[in-house]
Amino acid sequence: MNTYVYGITASSHPALPEDMGGIGDPARPVRVLKQGALAALVSDAPDGLRPKRRELLAHSAVLAEAGAAGCVLPMRFGSVAPDDDTVSSVLAERSEHYEERLTALDGKVEYNVKASHDEEAVLHRVMAENPELRAMTEANRQAGGGTYDQRLHLGEMVVAAVKAQEAVDATDVQHTLEPAADAVSVGPDSSGWLANVSFLVDRDEAETFLTAVEQLRSGHPHLELRVNGPLPPYSFVEPGPAEPAIPSAAEHAEE
Repeated sequence: MNTYVYGITASSHPALPEDMGGIGDPARPVRVLKQGALAALVSDAPDGLRPKRRELLAHSAVLAEAGAAGCVLPMRFGSVAPDDDTVSSVLAERSEHYEERLTALDGKVEYNVKASHDEEAVLHRVMAENPELRAMTEANRQAGGGTYDQRLHLGEMVVAAVKAQEAVDATDVQHTLEPAADAVSVGPDSSGWLANVSFLVDRDEAETFLTAVEQLRSGHPHLELRVNGPLPPYSFVEPGPAEPAIPSAAEHAEE
């Protein structure tokens, strides 16, 4: 049977509760595979695994339990190996990398910040800061709305101005919050968000980071910010120079 991997810890990590269950229905018992100074938190992988809410919560619960007792390198949901021996081999082959990551991420959490524009507020902002747009808008108004070409040209200029503001604001989000974090990971572009950035934060400095978020929010009223965290440091595990040895079974699954 395939082996599902939740995360990687030090072999000296405190034991999980004996009845700790993971993914699957019924929940598969969570086991610990030790290899030298490292250990992997695993269970049997059910057939047809899909990223359903119940499974995602079970994955997160195992990581939360382990993370409460010490540093854990979280694997993405759906990380599956052919068997236990493969997992042990990965730990042995990449022991130096994983041990370095455990040391670097000890006491750290991740906050993911996504930003988007309040449409009405950003339009007000770009109009207020662009005399040419204001002049064109007023000219069209006095001309009864302007010709089709004039309205089209104005619309194109407004869109371009908003796009330019998106780029400025994306940079502001990262640069404003970066000083309050130990590391930054820029996430993939996603529809509806002008910024998608993860920050590695010392657990003891979380309030400082969240204060910086509130200052960013108050200083940029045209921005809508969504903060998710504290999270296990998913974005900072880094698989190393080679391709991930434990691929995600969810990569080809239906959302």
